[in-house]
Amino acid sequence: MYRGVRIAAVVPAYKEENHIAQVIETMPDFVDDIVIVDDCSPDDTSGAARRADDGRVTLIRHEVNQGVGGAVLTAHKAAMELGADINVVMAGDAQMDPDYLPQLLDPVVDGYGFAKANRFFSGESFAGMPGYRIFGNIVLSFMTKLASGYWHIFDPQNGYTAIRTEVLRRLPMNKVAARYSFENDLLIHLNILDVPIVDVPIPAVYGNEVSSIKLRKVIPELLAMLFGGFWRRVWWKYMVWSFSAVALLLIAGIALIVMGLVAGIWVLAASVGSPTAGSVMLAVVPFVLGVQMLLVSLQLDIQASPNRPSMHPMKERT
Repeated sequence: MYRGVRIAAVVPAYKEENHIAQVIETMPDFVDDIVIVDDCSPDDTSGAARRADDGRVTLIRHEVNQGVGGAVLTAHKAAMELGADINVVMAGDAQMDPDYLPQLLDPVVDGYGFAKANRFFSGESFAGMPGYRIFGNIVLSFMTKLASGYWHIFDPQNGYTAIRTEVLRRLPMNKVAARYSFENDLLIHLNILDVPIVDVPIPAVYGNEVSSIKLRKVIPELLAMLFGGFWRRVWWKYMVWSFSAVALLLIAGIALIVMGLVAGIWVLAASVGSPTAGSVMLAVVPFVLGVQMLLVSLQLDIQASPNRPSMHPMKERT
């Protein structure tokens, strides 16, 4: 146990025959359960996990590959059945340094519902990274902030996380994206539930592992999920549960911008290059007001970001 709280490490593993034993052997003693999900690996990942011979290990094998998110969700469910209070995700490729587990667990024990590692916590964190990857991380982080409503976080693809079991019980796990957009979609679901989360500076460990991500397939899927997730969050959080100013300003702002653009096209077509001041104002005023409304809506959404510990501190088991 850690600070009197039962901890489970959930480990999604796909083709990790060469790394899974290291993950098990370096797991700290305060981790009570290690739930490994072999996501239909074509190699001997399951055999390597068994040979590690650690009594804390619960091994599950998917007969059909479900993606990293599907493996994590399966492991979360199993850990909940084992009685864990907090689940921490540890990658099967040993990229997540177990020495930083206390830094990740402490805020969850003290009042956050979810904690996430952030590899890019200083300017030096980008050293040696190609420019296109830096740009991609910045763009993806901004889009995830917009879609999820967690404006205070960065590095959304980082899967080194800790979450309370009580949060998992509230989470519609069957609706969370199961593949590479899992981390992003999870954040959207957590924000709908108003779960307070925190970024924890933790450097990554890089080795000789090879990524199986196919960017041409992943990027369109991720963009579509973020777009749909944004509107899902607005619908549930700002319209269904409480029709707030965020939704009102967002809808009115978009309507006015569209009105301004339509009016602008009509003015240009009708005036044949010589529009009057009045006709120009007919297009400009709605557009400007719409942009202002969107900015105010964005500001209110930023202020509503659940970034402070608001859950009860976890008590030591007796």
